[in-house]
Amino acid sequence: MNSIRSIWLTYVNHCQFAEVVIDKFAMYAGRRFQVEVEGIDKFNALAAEDEGFVLLSSHIGNYEIAGYTLVSEKKTINAVVYEGEKASVMTNRSRMFVKTNIRMIQMRSDMSHLFEIDKALSSGEIVSFPTDRVHGSAKVVEHEFLGGTARFPQGPFSVATMRGLSVLAVNVMKVGWTRYQIFVTPLNYTRTLPRKQQIAELSGAYVRELEWRLRQYPTQWYNFFDFWR
Repeated sequence: MNSIRSIWLTYVNHCQFAEVVIDKFAMYAGRRFQVEVEGIDKFNALAAEDEGFVLLSSHIGNYEIAGYTLVSEKKTINAVVYEGEKASVMTNRSRMFVKTNIRMIQMRSDMSHLFEIDKALSSGEIVSFPTDRVHGSAKVVEHEFLGGTARFPQGPFSVATMRGLSVLAVNVMKVGWTRYQIFVTPLNYTRTLPRKQQIAELSGAYVRELEWRLRQYPTQWYNFFDFWR
């Protein structure tokens, strides 16, 4: 029975992934979806302050929807994206996101994106990181995740703790044909601890939040990479 259930859930996962891809291109064409946000007050409160802050996301649901909903007139949101994204996708994102005060920072092999991230945070802006792919980095943090030891990139947690910044986890889950639910969750860590412990505490809080959302929406994780060691 478990094998049959696994096959069925894998099938549903691929179907929902196709739906998310279609929804993305529908957004590029101007379609809007019904979106409810849980925790928008947490985002708005940080956006009203002078200090920058960090958003953490993963390849679950459809995070791109957040780019049309979590909007700050005061602060630019700098979305860190992987180098090598298709040109058509990057062009459409740039065209649509310019309306919502969002710019993209591409991760590059020469690490020049780190200077852009530092400049944005120094200016009190928001930086959004993908947080579930190591992407070749040797610096990782390991946590128990869904029954196994998994590696997460250390970079996003290191950037946040280096400046003692506030951090929000943002997950955008598909809950109907035309409906999405955004969950904005503050991630707490003890900023007086040694830096290494801060990174461990913050990354642990993020992994627990990610695991909780995946247990709620088990067919909406679209990280098709070798994740567990």
